[in-house]
Amino acid sequence: MGEKGLPLLEVLRRATGFLQSHGSSSPRLDAELLMAYALGLRRLDLYLQFDRVLPDVDLAPYRELIAQRGRGSPVAYLVGVKEFMKLDFAVTPDVLVPNPDTEVLVQLAVAWARRRAGPVRIADVGTGSGCIAVALAHYLPEAWVWASDDDSAALSVAAGNVAAHDVGRRVKLVQGDLLDPLPDRLDLICANLPYVAEGAELPAEVRAQPAHALFAGEGGAALIRRLLGGAPPRLGAGGAVLVEIDAGLQEAVLGALEGYAGHRFHRDLGGHLRVLEAWIS
Repeated sequence: MGEKGLPLLEVLRRATGFLQSHGSSSPRLDAELLMAYALGLRRLDLYLQFDRVLPDVDLAPYRELIAQRGRGSPVAYLVGVKEFMKLDFAVTPDVLVPNPDTEVLVQLAVAWARRRAGPVRIADVGTGSGCIAVALAHYLPEAWVWASDDDSAALSVAAGNVAAHDVGRRVKLVQGDLLDPLPDRLDLICANLPYVAEGAELPAEVRAQPAHALFAGEGGAALIRRLLGGAPPRLGAGGAVLVEIDAGLQEAVLGALEGYAGHRFHRDLGGHLRVLEAWIS
């Protein structure tokens, strides 16, 4: 990418090869997203400009973005935004990058609330960027959502996303440990808590995300077990919990289901065990 006057398509080809050699699982997509950001374009607009010749002055910032991506920086941190549930969310290194697999949890929550019918009271525990809470409020116009986190920096990011999506009237951000800052008589509790075992080996782009939002004790099960243990008294009749888990935690979380009337596990689009649903009578 050092020569002057390279066509855009050739720049993308070289950047893709570089990212592929540095472990990216989606090198072409990453190269295109970073190119669109560097040039101030939509990604689709790139396809209409493949023959555009890029002078070195335009290549310099793009080269730096590609270098950072090659070192493991998530694309979302570099461009400052990530799509989730067909909505755009601002992200910073203070929060996890919204994971497409987590959309399963939101889809299950939306379906649950629609079956319930009428206004529902939902909690999003460990909200991070606020993507779950905002998506729930967006797709459930009658829902009232409490979004909790113990980290003030994460809540600042979430507040920006709540405002950007104009759901501030129905999404209340609260700071504290797990269920502590939440009201009683909730209908549904959702959570994507840290569930990676401490000391686990992770790809560079995952390690670049905040450790306190990734790792938990007891092999990753500690926070989920504590949430499950404390949830039943906070739920109204027929209330439920939806929590994202790793398949390896299945047995560990089953041991925390005392007080529930039933449970089931749900898989993501890749067929991996992804969400535990548990409910009270």
